[in-house]
Amino acid sequence: MTQARKAVVIGAGFGGLALAIRLQAAGVATTLLERRDKPGGRAYVYEDQGFVFDAGPTVITDPSAIEELFTLAGRRMDDYVQLLPVAPFYRLCWEDGTQFDYANDQAALDRQIHALNPRDVAGYQRFLAYSKAVFEEGYLKLGAVPFLSFRDMIQAGPQLARLQAWRSVYGKVSRFIENEKLRQAFSFHSLLVGGNPFATSSIYTLIHALERQWGVWFPKGGTGALVRGLVRLFEDLGGELALNADVARIEVSEGKVSGVRCQDGRFWAADCVASNADVMHTYADLLGHEARGRDEGRRLAGKRFSNSLFVIHFGLKRPQPQLQHHTVCFGPRYRGLIDEIFKGPGLAEDFSLYLHAPCVTDPDLAPPGCSSHYVLSPVPHLGNAPIDWEVEGPRYRERIFAYLEKHYMPGLREDLVTSRIFTPHDFRDELNAHLGSAFSLEPVLQQSAWFRPHNRDAHLSNLYLVGAGTHPGAGVPGVIGSAKATAGLMLEGIAHA
Repeated sequence: MTQARKAVVIGAGFGGLALAIRLQAAGVATTLLERRDKPGGRAYVYEDQGFVFDAGPTVITDPSAIEELFTLAGRRMDDYVQLLPVAPFYRLCWEDGTQFDYANDQAALDRQIHALNPRDVAGYQRFLAYSKAVFEEGYLKLGAVPFLSFRDMIQAGPQLARLQAWRSVYGKVSRFIENEKLRQAFSFHSLLVGGNPFATSSIYTLIHALERQWGVWFPKGGTGALVRGLVRLFEDLGGELALNADVARIEVSEGKVSGVRCQDGRFWAADCVASNADVMHTYADLLGHEARGRDEGRRLAGKRFSNSLFVIHFGLKRPQPQLQHHTVCFGPRYRGLIDEIFKGPGLAEDFSLYLHAPCVTDPDLAPPGCSSHYVLSPVPHLGNAPIDWEVEGPRYRERIFAYLEKHYMPGLREDLVTSRIFTPHDFRDELNAHLGSAFSLEPVLQQSAWFRPHNRDAHLSNLYLVGAGTHPGAGVPGVIGSAKATAGLMLEGIAHA
C-alpha cells in the first residue's frame, strides 16, 4: 500500500467534517473544500447585535457517534466541545392549550399519557418496545453499513419484513396508540429528517428509541461550537480546510476521478473524492460534463425529494421563561397540512411550527437579559409549490410572528431587536439544494438503503458520497453514520489501490 494518499472532501457540513476526520485520523492527507465563508453546511451560524443564531440542526441525539470521532483520533471530546443535556426533550403544544412534555422520565410520561387516554399507557409500552427493536436492527446494525448491492438489501429483508417496514410511521404508531394527540406526539419525528409520517417507513420510529437511549443534547455555545470543535480536531490531525472554495467540476481521467477544480481555477489532485454536496448538484453540475453525471442526474431528477423549510431567526430584548428549549407547536390540522407540505401545490393557510429557544439551556447565545430564537415551518419544495419567496417570505414571517404572539410569545413584535429569514430559495441558492429541499431525497422505503444513492459510485470507483443524500439519510446521526460507512469504503479502496 502506498502511504500518503490524498483525498478531497467537498462540503464541510457534518457529514463532510466527520468523513474528513476519519480519513485524516487514518493517515490519508485530506483537504476539505467549503464553498461558503464558514464551515458547517446546514449548521451555519449567523451573528447579529450580540445574538447567536444556529441556522440548522439543533437536536443532538446520539452523542456517542460524535464522541467516536474524537476517540478514534486519540482525543477527548470534552477538550473540544461540551454537550449540555436538554430536559424535557420537547414540549408539544396544541391550540386548545394541551401541553405534553416529552422527557426521558417514564413516570412523568405515563402520567401525561394517562391524562389523555388511560388505555394508551400500556399501548405506549408496546410502541416503545417496537421502537427499540427497530433501533437495534435499523440503526445499531445497519446505520453505518453501506448498501452497495441488491444482495445487501435482500440480506436485510427478513428483519425489515419482521418489523413491517412497509407500514408508515403514523400507521404503525396508530396500531399502539388511540389518542390522536399522542399519535401526533409519537409520529412527528420523521419530519425532523424530511419524512412524511404518513408515507415514511416505520423504520423511522427508531428515532424515538434513539432519544430514549441517549437523550437530547445541545452544545454549549450552540451547534456552531460543535462545528468549530470538529474543525479544530480535523486541523489538529493535520487536515486542510479551504473556505470560499466553490467547486466547479469533479475532473475525470481514464475512467477515474483525478481531482477537483474550483470556480477560481484552483485544482486539487486526489486519489479519491467524496462529495458532501447535494446529490443532484454533485451529479448534474459537478459531473455534468461526463456521461455518468448526466445519466445519474436524469435518474435522480425523477425521484421524490423531501420538503423545504421556512426559517425565521430572531432576537428579543427580554427572556421567554414560559418556553422550553424545543417546542413543537401543532396547528389545527395534522394529516391535511402534512399532505400539502409534501405535495403542494401552494402554501397552506395554517401551519405547524418548531420553535427553538436555546437560551433556556445556554443564556450566552444572546446579550444579557435578551433571548435568541428561531422558528421553522415545513413548506413544500419549489418543484411542488413554485412560490415567489421574495414576495411571500416577508408576508409569511408576519403571519408566523402574529401566530406566535397570540399563542406562545406575548409582545413578540414589540420586543423584536433583529430578525432574518431563510427560505426555499436560500436552500436552493446558498446550499445548492435541488428544488430547495431541506433534507435531500424523501426517506420513503423505495428510496432507502440500497435504493438511495450509494456511498460509493457504481461507475467511478474512487468517487464517494456522504451526507443526507446517501445511506442512511438525513439528520445529524444519519450523516455522521454515512461518514462512517463511506470512510470504510474509501480506506478499503486506498488499501487496494
